[in-house]
Amino acid sequence: MIVLGIETSCDETSAAVVKDGREVLSNEVASSIKFHKKYGGVVPEIASRMQLETISQITESALKEARVKLKDIDLLSVTCGPGLLGSLLVGISFAKSLSLSLEIPLIGINHVHSHFYANFLKRREGIKFPFIALVVSGGHTSLFYVSSFDKIKTLGQTYDDACGEAFDKVAKILGLGYPGGPLIERFALKGNPRSIKFNCSGAKGVLDFSFSGIKTAVLYYVRKANGPTGQRANRITNNICASFQEAVIDVLVKKSILACRKNRVKSLLLGGGVVANEVLRKRFINLCNEHGLKCYIPLQETCMDNAAMVAGLGYQLFKKGYKSDLYLNTGLN
Repeated sequence: MIVLGIETSCDETSAAVVKDGREVLSNEVASSIKFHKKYGGVVPEIASRMQLETISQITESALKEARVKLKDIDLLSVTCGPGLLGSLLVGISFAKSLSLSLEIPLIGINHVHSHFYANFLKRREGIKFPFIALVVSGGHTSLFYVSSFDKIKTLGQTYDDACGEAFDKVAKILGLGYPGGPLIERFALKGNPRSIKFNCSGAKGVLDFSFSGIKTAVLYYVRKANGPTGQRANRITNNICASFQEAVIDVLVKKSILACRKNRVKSLLLGGGVVANEVLRKRFINLCNEHGLKCYIPLQETCMDNAAMVAGLGYQLFKKGYKSDLYLNTGLN
């Protein structure tokens, strides 16, 4: 089955062609991030306008790269939430118009769930159910118990800042720029991760997350250390980045392993943009090995928002009998 995926939940515009849920024939992504940088975050109006202008061209490019035509598509899979309302509407409206005009079945997909499905793309080794999934991105930090593609239980989540959002805010406090994740990772390489004691506390449950407190702790530390210049200032910035990153990765790893132990599961899947962090990837692999767990991490290019993971999950759910109609709207009902 050939599936055309459409993803427009935030600042990316993506279209992908995936065969039988795993073989990625194309995965085109256009980002509007350069237009958001000067504002220090994603501006919804700018994101949706750019998606409206580019979605047709991105889809044409994906079809050309995959060497297929619209008449060859068997299913349209589109993100319907969560995400920015205007952005989601661009993708959904585009997918519905193709579905109606070409008489191709349509299915709406949960963006967060599609992130951990990225592990199934281009992978020969079979991933067995059940498993624990951790999704960490700019807008979401959640732990799931997954017994099948349509049976997903939320075990824990953040009740304030998402993990990626905390990276962006700390980078802004330090005057590093946007997006914060890659910048903090780069500065952290030069710092001492044990030089400052930060921690992520305040979560409601043992498997929940809270990143608001550590962001505030960094702000207070920077205010207290305000004044140094030159090499000392650079060293302090490097140490703050390294210590902040260390604390965040530590809580993500500990709670993910705890979720596996509590649910007697031997496999852990990661997903989301934050998972592109090399320190995080190595830490998860090493500690999962120590605890006898299998750790699956997506390829770098499928960590960020992309349509291939949406197409892949759509294929799996369609096989189980799920599909949407032309009343599909934003939301997950």
